[in-house]
Amino acid sequence: MLPAEEMLAGARAVGFDLDGTLIDSAPDLAAAANAALREVGLPELPASRILQFIGRGMDALMDDALQDSGGHAPADAQRRTARQHFRRAYAAQLFERSRVYPGVRTGLRALQARRLLLCCLTNKLDDYAESLLQRAGLRAHFALLLSPGAPAERKPSPALLRRACERLGLMPAELLYVGDSALDVQAARAAGCRVVGVTYGYGGEGLRTAQPDALIDSLVRLAPG
Repeated sequence: MLPAEEMLAGARAVGFDLDGTLIDSAPDLAAAANAALREVGLPELPASRILQFIGRGMDALMDDALQDSGGHAPADAQRRTARQHFRRAYAAQLFERSRVYPGVRTGLRALQARRLLLCCLTNKLDDYAESLLQRAGLRAHFALLLSPGAPAERKPSPALLRRACERLGLMPAELLYVGDSALDVQAARAAGCRVVGVTYGYGGEGLRTAQPDALIDSLVRLAPG
């Protein structure tokens, strides 16, 4: 496994996952999911359990919470109601309990000082991702923000990374991707990009099993001063 700073050799841009990589958004996601569970008459789940559902997009998170709370796959009507309520509840509290991870702001500034283009490539729906980055005070760091236009584009699909390369005029080897989950590693590998995993996020042992090119415990490690 390479030292993290060596991963920047030949890179012209660095792409980032959002939830679990830049922002600890689990508290607000859990609160919104539990509000939706109450709405459809199901028991709430511990926040630690909902954390395990983060990464595949908001609808998938709500579907997993419904199945886990109810003990079986939800009916279509229940799924639609829960998803709608979850989206409304989450939009109202995007950055109430969530926090930017330590080292993120310093790391992003250090990468920009090296004249690297930064982009955020996330499975989160576009409007929510845009608003979350704005409220967290991070949006200005990113030249590009991309979310899936269709379910098939969600990571582990390489679609977002490939689209970022096209938009920025890069070869895949010139984009380094940073994420916290096996999905991020799989997407980067399929796109032909190098990938760094952050150990403080939600990926757990699955991230290590996916074997990113490097592991770091802070974004500061990627571009030390």
